[in-house]
Amino acid sequence: MTKTVEFFFDLGSPASYLAWTQLPGICARHGATLRYRPMLLGGVFQATGNASPAAVPAKARHTMIDMQRFARRYGVTMHFNPHFPINTLTLMRGAIGVQLRQPERFEAYLDAMFRALWQDKRNLGDPAVVATVLQDAGFDPQALLALVGDQEVKDALKAATEEAVRRGVFGAPTCFVGEEMYFGQDRLDFVEEALA
Repeated sequence: MTKTVEFFFDLGSPASYLAWTQLPGICARHGATLRYRPMLLGGVFQATGNASPAAVPAKARHTMIDMQRFARRYGVTMHFNPHFPINTLTLMRGAIGVQLRQPERFEAYLDAMFRALWQDKRNLGDPAVVATVLQDAGFDPQALLALVGDQEVKDALKAATEEAVRRGVFGAPTCFVGEEMYFGQDRLDFVEEALA
């Protein structure tokens, strides 16, 4: 029986970016299915009383050092984004909207957004910058803007975030293999063990 990894993430989370660079390979090695679960991290924080490590200066400094260590271990490019943290509501509505309406372009959307944020240090809090990134990735920025305003898309993101909280999610990334929950990109070795 094929196992599935559910990957709850927010584009604005540097740890989600690192997990995104590794999970497809982990799943491929074990013949597992990777199920992307966009959620709004701000909504999760609000519902659970958790907060971003960026809210605690000493923790924020160490977290970024740790992220760089993992990026080196994984052999991936990662740069601290000077615009961090940004409000990802529009980006995450875009993610779930593309997943719902253009599933064949979903991975291209994630690739464009994650790279813009965590490799190219783009300010995705600026709608003009988001439009440029979308256009460069072959998306119609106006169509995406219409999509993020669609009530079904708004409701889907809200429902996904509420489901995450119900299942015990308190931060990003969070993976599930069956009912087992694994929080943080630094727990991917446990995800891999669960698939073995």
